[in-house]
Amino acid sequence: MTAAEQSSAGPPAQPGAPDQAARPATGPGAPMSAENPWPLRVVSKKIGDWLARLGEVWTEGQITEISHRGRTVYLTLRDPAAEVSMRVVDFTGAVAACDPPLRDGAQVVVRAQAQWWDKNGSLSLHVREIRQVGLGELLARLERLKKLLAAEGLFAADRKKTLPFLPYRIGLITGRASDAMRDVLKNAKARLPSADFEVREVAVQGPRAVTEVCAALAELDRDPEIEVIVIARGGGSMEDLLPFSDETLCRAVAEAVTPVVSAIGHEPDTPILDYVADWRASTPTEAGKKVVPDLAEEQRGLNISRTRLRQALNAMLTRESDALAAMRARPVLARPETMLEARSEAVQNLVHRIRSRTSSRLERSFDDLVHLRARLRALSPQSTLDRGYAIVTDAASGAVLRDAADAGEAVEVRLAAGALRAAVVQTITDTREDDE
Repeated sequence: MTAAEQSSAGPPAQPGAPDQAARPATGPGAPMSAENPWPLRVVSKKIGDWLARLGEVWTEGQITEISHRGRTVYLTLRDPAAEVSMRVVDFTGAVAACDPPLRDGAQVVVRAQAQWWDKNGSLSLHVREIRQVGLGELLARLERLKKLLAAEGLFAADRKKTLPFLPYRIGLITGRASDAMRDVLKNAKARLPSADFEVREVAVQGPRAVTEVCAALAELDRDPEIEVIVIARGGGSMEDLLPFSDETLCRAVAEAVTPVVSAIGHEPDTPILDYVADWRASTPTEAGKKVVPDLAEEQRGLNISRTRLRQALNAMLTRESDALAAMRARPVLARPETMLEARSEAVQNLVHRIRSRTSSRLERSFDDLVHLRARLRALSPQSTLDRGYAIVTDAASGAVLRDAADAGEAVEVRLAAGALRAAVVQTITDTREDDE
């Protein structure tokens, strides 16, 4: 049995002592519990063993601090998109071999081994190889990111918000005491002295830029009084402007509810933020002119509009006044009864014509009636009776007799005036047949 096993097994059993098997097991090999805690050295060693299994890793980050202690170089490597940093130690001379020399803010790719220091419980990366990200690689990465964001629709014109004409308050995110801040404020207040700005001074380059700009953007976006946000920075090298092509910042701008104006660098500088923002200003100066209207120009425009409106109203009033005067000068309005007289005369003529035509129609109708009555009387049986003829009917049947042979014993004779009842005493045959 080894010494470690003997120490873990505990002292040998003494005569008369309780059975050791009945006691809970203790020592590093026993299950961990409140009664059997691991010593801190054991925990530290196990952490080191777990990290040793990780092996070498490739990682990327931004250098925020470099310090030399003899041949050993200590670096702080930071993730530009998050509040994450780690200590890096170089014992191999990899940093000295870099050309050009490393400086704060450089983007690097590191091959390293994670190391755990038992004594103070600290973690660091031991460098095996370090490479600076070249300009060509940066451009390629930016191009890939640009295509990715464009495919997701973050550059689409239909998602861009319209800038307010007269914002109540303007948010400004810019460098601390920077020329960009002065340019925006100076030009905006020169156009609109009452322009109200809420300024957030942040780092606009280096490892903290993305985090601080995103935090300021989120704070201003939550403020309901802020109607537009300007992100401004002066000119600089491509490496200096890299934070404004960071994916985290671009997505934060795309998700903002408040319209965002990008005013980064000079005219040739086009970070990805310019494509995502709702409006791009070529310079901070242009941003100051864009976010507020020009008070003098607006007053000039109002004066011109007021003058045009006054001229148009005067012309309309003059035109309507002339038309009213011309209308009042017409005879029909100067002497309105003239119109009534003309209408009255026309009505009288119509009445006269109606009466004439009605009288003529009645006279013709009366003459026609007289003629028709004369014809009717001439053709009526009464006329025949008036000429001395009579109508003889059988007294029994009342039938008109046309033949003497049809007469009965009594007949009724109708004269022009009155009638006679007579008895038939003799029937005389018609002599017309004899004459023929």
